[in-house]
Amino acid sequence: MTQVQHVAPGERVGVLDELRLLAALSVALFHFGFRGKTLGVTEMTLPAWISVLKYGYLGVQMFFVISGFVIAYSAEGRTPMQFAIARFARIYPMFVLCMTLTFLIVVTYGAPQINATVPQWAANLLVQPELLGQQVMDGSYWSISYEVVFYGWVFVLMTLGAFKLRLYPAIIVGWLLVSIIDRAFFANPLMRHLVLTDESGFFCIGLVFYAAFREGYTLRNFVLLALSVAVALYQSVEMAQWNRENYGVGYSDLVVSVSCLAIVAIVALAIKRQRSLLPGGMMLALGGISYPLYLLHQHIGYVIFNKVGATASPEAVIAVTVLLLVGISYLLWRFFDEPSRRLTRSVLTRLFDNGFYLSRPKKGISGAE
Repeated sequence: MTQVQHVAPGERVGVLDELRLLAALSVALFHFGFRGKTLGVTEMTLPAWISVLKYGYLGVQMFFVISGFVIAYSAEGRTPMQFAIARFARIYPMFVLCMTLTFLIVVTYGAPQINATVPQWAANLLVQPELLGQQVMDGSYWSISYEVVFYGWVFVLMTLGAFKLRLYPAIIVGWLLVSIIDRAFFANPLMRHLVLTDESGFFCIGLVFYAAFREGYTLRNFVLLALSVAVALYQSVEMAQWNRENYGVGYSDLVVSVSCLAIVAIVALAIKRQRSLLPGGMMLALGGISYPLYLLHQHIGYVIFNKVGATASPEAVIAVTVLLLVGISYLLWRFFDEPSRRLTRSVLTRLFDNGFYLSRPKKGISGAE
């Protein structure tokens, strides 16, 4: 049995900040080096070797594992309303800003390859624009909607008094069972959107990591981890098949499976290590940059490629675009993120200060607050 971990309120599992940035960069390179060209959204000619970036989408699965862990920690010591306010303040102001910046750049420079409309922008304020018959402003936002659904279920369970460590086995096993039944026999779109049946294994891995973080790797947690990993591998192979059909290229199930196992191992080691080797300020910046970078990169990157890609080295264009977006993301994190969070928390706290919001919340870890 491993030693139980104890982290005081306000402390961070700092290495997760670096992993978040790594995951965001992985997804960005997937879009820049593979998806845009494959779907004909960009006209830049890319070298053959860069096709290895077709596996970069797995950075999203790393996000989901980290999210399962961080959200479990973020819920600790909070009322349901405290949790909901903290989550809303964490993701929504930055989402609206980055979505609006994407809209303005696409409207101004994106045509004819990429277009956007005012009704589309307005519908995206709901995060789930499909509910109003509109497309997402950026294809990357699908994972944000998954996160919101996950937060919603955590809020419901907290309200019912069921999101407790001792009940994690029932939550995890039930969620995995429903997911396997749905994906194996029905593949129902409503279940996929409502219960996340195609990604649940990764969230459950994060929940198990949190249970082990608090209790140690007991036999029960080892069994839960094995079940979660097995379901996650099944879901990842299923996604690889969807990618084959959607992009018309080959994917190795072995490479996908080994990559997912590596993600699990890397996150587990990061949680065990807890603290980063980097200075605290740099660690915070890396974690802070990852979210706006993820929100901004895809369509803005495509616009840049279509404007300058034919006249420069594709490797150089990709590198400069990534650096440019990292710089913009840093500025947004540095000057907008925390003030917008404080304002949003203050407004919502006063609005809902009706007995649910009774005490000061504990701070989360790795940017979860």
